[in-house]
Amino acid sequence: MSTATTDLSDAHPEAQVCDPILVDFGGTRAFHGAIATVKVFEDNTQVRATLEMPGNGRVLVVDGGGSRRCALVGGMLAELAVKNGWAGIVVYGCVRDTAELAAQALGIKALAVHPRKSEKGLHSGQAGRTLEFAGVCFRPGVWLYADADGILVAESALHA
Repeated sequence: MSTATTDLSDAHPEAQVCDPILVDFGGTRAFHGAIATVKVFEDNTQVRATLEMPGNGRVLVVDGGGSRRCALVGGMLAELAVKNGWAGIVVYGCVRDTAELAAQALGIKALAVHPRKSEKGLHSGQAGRTLEFAGVCFRPGVWLYADADGILVAESALHA
């Protein structure tokens, strides 16, 4: 079966679909994988720690509280994600280094761009939590499919 979000949505109307608030920034427009989650606020220490682990084709979903005051993912973290086998990153917050992000073989969706880096040690982060934003519930282990048409979240893998 196709992994296009439009085809998956038609075939699986029970799947959750994100509100159209996130923009593409990565070099890969279509990506999918099991979800890993982190919740942070203006401090990307936990994002880095998670991306340092083997991704095994997963998608990291980052709930940055929707902050538009700094970036949570930039060129160095995108490079780290590719090196460690992550399929993509979805950020409810900002990214930076957009030219570097676009050069990586990685799917990246975020709210916006911001040139300021996050402040390390400002807040603690938590991994493995259920997150809610963009009208969707993101739980570790469920599947995320993303492309230019949007993001779809399903309880299990929908492709063959």
